[in-house]
This record gives sequence, structure tokens and C-alpha cells, in this order.
Amino acid sequence: MSAVRDWQRNRQMWIRILEKQTGEGLEVWNRRLASQRLKDKASLRAWLTQYGVKGYAQSLLVMEQFGYPDFILATADHLIQQQYADRHQLLPIYNAVIDAAEAIGEVTIQARKTYVSLLTPRRTFARILPTTMTRLDLGLRLDNVKPAGRLQPSKIHETMRLQISLTAADEVDTEVTDWLRRAYAENS
Repeated sequence: MSAVRDWQRNRQMWIRILEKQTGEGLEVWNRRLASQRLKDKASLRAWLTQYGVKGYAQSLLVMEQFGYPDFILATADHLIQQQYADRHQLLPIYNAVIDAAEAIGEVTIQARKTYVSLLTPRRTFARILPTTMTRLDLGLRLDNVKPAGRLQPSKIHETMRLQISLTAADEVDTEVTDWLRRAYAENS
């Protein structure tokens, strides 16, 4: 069985980043921000930048003040259900990819708003994206491999340079599993 992650785990990481950047925790910063009464996100970001709060820590504090997007608060299951809400026919393909990945080794499934990342204990090795109503793309992090056959250039993410497009669950065959296995091995 794979571990499943959603955005809530990232929130905890962002809190740790804030503490590391500033030496102070989320409660301290929320009290400080409440006293500032900044009216918009741009003003808040400018104010935080003056105090060296940047990146994820800054985004965390902006969300704390102006609200979290729904996808940050959603569970992994909910995020995945939303991705396939209007394309149920792709869910068997998604499940076949997950089954193939889980058979390879220790895999963490990280649900995002529009895609799912598959992680080795070290880093992301694949991404699953329901690209159209009839196609799911499997992005693979593979170095020194050139596109050929079913393995095509990818637009999924700069680290996922290659992809395999899938339109049916039975297309998750030995070839796809072998590419998944190779990506897993390269990124472990």
C-alpha cells in the first residue's frame, strides 16, 4: 500500500520554513499581521518581503490572512475525485498506473489540484495528468532517454521531460511498467 499525501502536509512544511527563515512560528506572525491591518495581498507581500519572509513562508502567511484555496484544504481523495469528475472513463487508466507503480516499490502518491505525483523515497519520478476528456498523460523523469515510439516529449513539467499518452487501462502494459520502473530506479 502506498502512502498518500495532500496539501496539508505541505502546509506543515511551509510552517517549518517560516520558523527557519524568521525564528518565529505561525502564531507569532499571525498576531503581528493582525496588528498591521494590511488590506490586500500585494501590500502584505511587500510588507513581508521587508522582513525577509519569502517563498513558501510568504505564501503561507498570505493564505493565513486572506484564506486558503479549496485545493489546499481538500483531502487527497477529494482532489483526485475532482480531477476525474467530468471524465470518469479515465479513472481505470489512473488506477492501472497506480497499480503498476505500487508493484515497483515504495511509492508515495501526492495529490495536487490538477495532477498526481508519484514519488520515490527521494523525489518525484512520475506525474499523472488527465489531459483531455479521452487521454491521460503519464510524465516520466528520465535522464538520457530520447523520445521514441510511445515515449514522447512532455509538456507536463520541466522535470518530466518525457510522457506516454494513455487512452485505455490495457495500455498500461509491460512497456509502460518498464518505463515506470526505470524512472523509479533513476530517482531512488
